[in-house]
Amino acid sequence: MAYCLNTNVTGDFNSAMVSVREKLAAAGFGVLSEIDISAKMKEKLGVDFRPYIILGACNPPYAHKALTAEPYIGTMLPCNVIVQEWEDGRVEVSAINPVASMQAVENPALIEIAVVIRDKLQGVIKALQVETS
Repeated sequence: MAYCLNTNVTGDFNSAMVSVREKLAAAGFGVLSEIDISAKMKEKLGVDFRPYIILGACNPPYAHKALTAEPYIGTMLPCNVIVQEWEDGRVEVSAINPVASMQAVENPALIEIAVVIRDKLQGVIKALQVETS
């Protein structure tokens, strides 16, 4: 089972960031955190790295269900979504497949929640594909 869901998008990196945030919001996700990997690599290591941002996305009702079903599941939250620009100029969006990550926990209640969240994230990825077609 693939651990992430991916799509390439048309347009530039900044446009992709706007679209991803819009599609996440439409699917019921808020962005709790944003990590600019490019900036951190420059700051901490003095190296240049391609545009790469990690968004920590959360769907509050399902996060609550997951935390109620498994008290330590917060170690695996929020759902990470990345936007990165490759050297050839392609912009790619990837999201965690929560079904793959939740298998390690072995809690049937979490798998049910993970399936719903996976489907929502797949919807985001598909919406981005439609937008770029």
